[in-house]
Amino acid sequence: MQDAINGWVASAEAWMDSQGAEGDFSRRWILDRVMLERVEAQQPRARAALDVGCGEGRFCRLLRDRGIPATGLEPVEPLRARAEALDPTGRYCAGQAEALPFDDGSFDLLVSYLTLIDIDGVEEALAEMVRVLRPGGQLLIANINPFCSAGGWVKDAEGRSLHFAADRYLEIRAEWQEWAGIRIVNWHRPMEAYMQPLLRAGLRLTHFSEPAPHGGPAERVEKYTRLPWFHVMEWRKD
Repeated sequence: MQDAINGWVASAEAWMDSQGAEGDFSRRWILDRVMLERVEAQQPRARAALDVGCGEGRFCRLLRDRGIPATGLEPVEPLRARAEALDPTGRYCAGQAEALPFDDGSFDLLVSYLTLIDIDGVEEALAEMVRVLRPGGQLLIANINPFCSAGGWVKDAEGRSLHFAADRYLEIRAEWQEWAGIRIVNWHRPMEAYMQPLLRAGLRLTHFSEPAPHGGPAERVEKYTRLPWFHVMEWRKD
Protein backbone atom coordinates (compact mmCIF):
# COMPACT_ATOMS: atom_id res chain seq x y z
CA MET A 1 0.00 0.00 0.00
CA GLN A 2 1.99 2.96 -1.40
CA ASP A 3 5.11 1.70 0.38
CA ALA A 4 3.11 1.61 3.66
CA ILE A 5 2.10 5.21 3.02
CA ASN A 6 5.60 6.45 2.35
CA GLY A 7 7.16 4.99 5.49
CA TRP A 8 4.72 6.45 8.01
CA VAL A 9 3.30 3.14 9.23
CA ALA A 10 6.73 1.83 10.26
CA SER A 11 7.74 5.23 11.67
CA ALA A 12 4.54 5.95 13.60
CA GLU A 13 5.77 4.96 17.07
CA ALA A 14 9.02 6.91 16.75
CA TRP A 15 7.08 9.89 15.42
CA MET A 16 4.64 9.88 18.33
CA ASP A 17 7.54 9.61 20.78
CA SER A 18 9.15 12.65 19.14
CA GLN A 19 5.99 14.75 19.54
CA GLY A 20 5.15 14.13 23.17
CA ALA A 21 2.18 16.00 24.62
CA GLU A 22 3.10 19.46 23.33
CA GLY A 23 4.61 18.74 19.92
CA ASP A 24 8.20 18.99 18.76
CA PHE A 25 10.26 22.19 18.78
CA SER A 26 8.93 23.51 15.49
CA ARG A 27 5.31 23.10 16.53
CA ARG A 28 5.57 24.22 20.14
CA TRP A 29 7.99 27.11 19.72
CA ILE A 30 7.41 28.30 16.13
CA LEU A 31 4.18 27.30 14.44
CA ASP A 32 1.46 26.68 17.03
CA ARG A 33 1.26 30.29 18.12
CA VAL A 34 0.79 31.80 14.66
CA MET A 35 -1.54 29.00 13.52
CA LEU A 36 -3.79 29.51 16.53
CA GLU A 37 -3.67 33.30 16.16
CA ARG A 38 -4.98 32.95 12.61
CA VAL A 39 -7.71 30.55 13.74
CA GLU A 40 -8.83 32.89 16.51
CA ALA A 41 -8.79 35.90 14.18
CA GLN A 42 -11.32 34.29 11.85
CA GLN A 43 -14.68 36.03 11.87
CA PRO A 44 -17.19 34.60 12.14
CA ARG A 45 -15.78 31.84 14.31
CA ALA A 46 -15.32 28.49 12.54
CA ARG A 47 -18.17 26.05 13.18
CA ALA A 48 -16.58 22.99 11.56
CA ALA A 49 -12.89 22.31 10.91
CA LEU A 50 -10.98 19.62 9.05
CA ASP A 51 -7.35 18.82 9.80
CA VAL A 52 -5.96 17.04 6.73
CA GLY A 53 -3.26 14.62 7.85
CA CYS A 54 -3.98 15.13 11.54
CA GLY A 55 -1.44 12.57 12.78
CA GLU A 56 -2.03 11.78 16.44
CA GLY A 57 -4.70 14.51 16.61
CA ARG A 58 -2.81 17.16 18.60
CA PHE A 59 -4.03 20.16 16.58
CA CYS A 60 -7.59 18.81 16.53
CA ARG A 61 -7.46 18.82 20.32
CA LEU A 62 -6.15 22.38 20.36
CA LEU A 63 -9.05 23.43 18.15
CA ARG A 64 -11.55 21.58 20.33
CA ASP A 65 -10.15 23.32 23.42
CA ARG A 66 -11.01 26.61 21.69
CA GLY A 67 -14.57 25.57 21.03
CA ILE A 68 -14.11 24.57 17.36
CA PRO A 69 -15.40 21.10 16.45
CA ALA A 70 -12.67 19.45 14.36
CA THR A 71 -12.56 16.34 12.20
CA GLY A 72 -9.17 14.72 11.72
CA LEU A 73 -8.37 12.88 8.49
CA GLU A 74 -5.43 10.49 8.78
CA PRO A 75 -4.44 7.61 6.44
CA VAL A 76 -1.91 6.05 8.85
CA GLU A 77 -3.80 3.68 11.15
CA PRO A 78 -1.41 3.75 14.17
CA LEU A 79 -1.51 7.57 14.23
CA ARG A 80 -5.28 7.63 13.87
CA ALA A 81 -5.63 5.06 16.66
CA ARG A 82 -3.56 7.26 18.99
CA ALA A 83 -5.71 10.27 18.11
CA GLU A 84 -8.86 8.32 18.96
CA ALA A 85 -7.37 7.06 22.22
CA LEU A 86 -6.37 10.56 23.32
CA ASP A 87 -9.68 12.10 22.24
CA PRO A 88 -12.45 9.48 22.54
CA THR A 89 -15.22 11.98 21.80
CA GLY A 90 -13.43 13.41 18.74
CA ARG A 91 -14.09 12.55 15.11
CA TYR A 92 -11.24 10.87 13.23
CA CYS A 93 -11.50 9.09 9.90
CA ALA A 94 -9.35 7.27 7.38
CA GLY A 95 -8.74 8.71 3.95
CA GLN A 96 -6.33 10.30 1.51
CA ALA A 97 -6.00 14.04 0.95
CA GLU A 98 -6.33 13.48 -2.80
CA ALA A 99 -9.92 12.15 -2.37
CA LEU A 100 -11.51 13.66 0.73
CA PRO A 101 -14.58 11.67 1.86
CA PHE A 102 -16.75 14.74 2.48
CA ASP A 103 -19.43 16.68 0.62
CA ASP A 104 -18.75 20.01 -1.08
CA GLY A 105 -18.67 22.94 1.33
CA SER A 106 -18.59 20.82 4.50
CA PHE A 107 -16.11 22.95 6.48
CA ASP A 108 -15.36 26.60 7.12
CA LEU A 109 -11.81 25.91 8.35
CA LEU A 110 -9.33 23.62 6.57
CA VAL A 111 -5.94 22.97 8.18
CA SER A 112 -2.86 21.49 6.51
CA TYR A 113 -0.20 21.53 9.24
CA LEU A 114 3.14 20.36 7.79
CA THR A 115 1.38 17.79 5.61
CA LEU A 116 1.73 19.07 2.03
CA ILE A 117 5.32 17.79 1.93
CA ASP A 118 3.97 14.29 2.67
CA ILE A 119 1.29 14.21 -0.04
CA ASP A 120 2.08 12.61 -3.40
CA GLY A 121 -0.73 14.23 -5.41
CA VAL A 122 -0.56 17.77 -4.08
CA GLU A 123 -2.58 19.40 -6.88
CA GLU A 124 -5.41 16.90 -6.39
CA ALA A 125 -5.22 17.40 -2.61
CA LEU A 126 -5.39 21.19 -2.85
CA ALA A 127 -8.34 20.94 -5.25
CA GLU A 128 -10.12 18.68 -2.76
CA MET A 129 -9.46 21.11 0.09
CA VAL A 130 -10.97 23.92 -1.96
CA ARG A 131 -13.96 21.72 -2.84
CA VAL A 132 -14.91 20.88 0.76
CA LEU A 133 -14.33 24.47 1.97
CA ARG A 134 -17.41 26.65 2.32
CA PRO A 135 -17.58 30.08 0.66
CA GLY A 136 -16.03 32.53 3.09
CA GLY A 137 -13.99 29.72 4.63
CA GLN A 138 -10.34 29.72 5.67
CA LEU A 139 -7.60 27.40 4.41
CA LEU A 140 -4.66 27.51 6.82
CA ILE A 141 -1.35 25.99 5.72
CA ALA A 142 1.94 25.52 7.55
CA ASN A 143 4.72 24.18 5.37
CA ILE A 144 8.49 23.90 5.11
CA ASN A 145 10.03 26.65 3.01
CA PRO A 146 11.02 25.07 -0.31
CA PHE A 147 14.52 26.54 -0.34
CA CYS A 148 15.12 24.56 2.88
CA SER A 149 13.89 21.29 1.38
CA ALA A 150 16.16 22.01 -1.62
CA GLY A 151 19.36 22.12 0.38
CA GLY A 152 21.27 21.63 3.61
CA TRP A 153 23.87 23.07 5.92
CA VAL A 154 27.50 23.26 4.79
CA LYS A 155 29.68 22.41 7.80
CA ASP A 156 33.32 22.83 8.73
CA ALA A 157 35.68 20.07 9.88
CA GLU A 158 34.38 20.40 13.46
CA GLY A 159 30.78 19.99 12.36
CA ARG A 160 29.78 23.64 12.80
CA SER A 161 27.22 24.95 10.33
CA LEU A 162 28.85 27.61 8.14
CA HIS A 163 26.03 28.43 5.72
CA PHE A 164 23.03 26.91 4.01
CA ALA A 165 23.25 25.87 0.34
CA ALA A 166 20.26 25.13 -1.89
CA ASP A 167 20.30 23.40 -5.28
CA ARG A 168 17.83 22.02 -7.87
CA TYR A 169 15.13 24.26 -6.42
CA LEU A 170 12.79 23.98 -9.42
CA GLU A 171 13.02 20.18 -9.63
CA ILE A 172 10.06 18.42 -8.02
CA ARG A 173 11.24 15.27 -6.27
CA ALA A 174 10.43 12.83 -3.47
CA GLU A 175 13.26 11.98 -1.08
CA TRP A 176 13.57 9.67 1.91
CA GLN A 177 14.37 11.53 5.13
CA GLU A 178 15.70 9.88 8.29
CA TRP A 179 16.05 11.13 11.88
CA ALA A 180 15.38 9.82 15.41
CA GLY A 181 14.17 6.42 14.21
CA ILE A 182 11.83 7.99 11.65
CA ARG A 183 12.18 7.22 7.93
CA ILE A 184 9.60 8.83 5.66
CA VAL A 185 9.20 10.31 2.19
CA ASN A 186 9.14 14.10 1.92
CA TRP A 187 8.45 16.02 -1.27
CA HIS A 188 10.44 18.99 -2.42
CA ARG A 189 8.45 21.36 -4.62
CA PRO A 190 9.04 25.00 -5.54
CA MET A 191 6.74 27.54 -3.93
CA GLU A 192 4.66 27.94 -7.09
CA ALA A 193 3.61 24.29 -6.89
CA TYR A 194 1.59 25.19 -3.78
CA MET A 195 0.48 28.70 -4.68
CA GLN A 196 -0.52 28.36 -8.34
CA PRO A 197 -3.26 25.72 -7.80
CA LEU A 198 -4.88 27.89 -5.13
CA LEU A 199 -4.65 31.04 -7.24
CA ARG A 200 -6.17 29.20 -10.21
CA ALA A 201 -8.99 28.01 -7.95
CA GLY A 202 -9.79 31.64 -7.15
CA LEU A 203 -8.68 31.64 -3.52
CA ARG A 204 -7.38 34.86 -2.02
CA LEU A 205 -4.15 34.99 0.02
CA THR A 206 -4.88 36.90 3.24
CA HIS A 207 -1.83 36.08 5.38
CA PHE A 208 1.76 35.04 4.78
CA SER A 209 4.48 34.83 7.42
CA GLU A 210 7.79 33.10 8.11
CA PRO A 211 7.66 32.83 11.90
CA ALA A 212 10.75 32.79 14.09
CA PRO A 213 11.01 30.88 17.37
CA HIS A 214 9.54 32.63 20.40
CA GLY A 215 11.31 30.49 23.00
CA GLY A 216 12.85 27.09 23.56
CA PRO A 217 16.42 25.75 23.92
CA ALA A 218 19.00 28.28 22.75
CA GLU A 219 20.77 25.92 20.35
CA ARG A 220 17.49 25.14 18.57
CA VAL A 221 16.51 28.81 18.45
CA GLU A 222 19.83 29.63 16.78
CA LYS A 223 19.24 27.06 14.03
CA TYR A 224 15.74 28.31 13.23
CA THR A 225 16.64 32.01 13.23
CA ARG A 226 19.55 31.75 10.79
CA LEU A 227 16.99 31.19 8.05
CA PRO A 228 13.18 30.91 8.07
CA TRP A 229 12.50 27.18 8.01
CA PHE A 230 8.69 27.43 7.75
CA HIS A 231 5.94 29.58 6.32
CA VAL A 232 2.28 30.00 7.22
CA MET A 233 -0.30 30.89 4.57
CA GLU A 234 -3.96 31.76 5.04
CA TRP A 235 -6.25 31.60 2.02
CA ARG A 236 -9.93 32.63 1.75
CA LYS A 237 -12.60 31.21 -0.50
CA ASP A 238 -14.90 33.98 -1.72
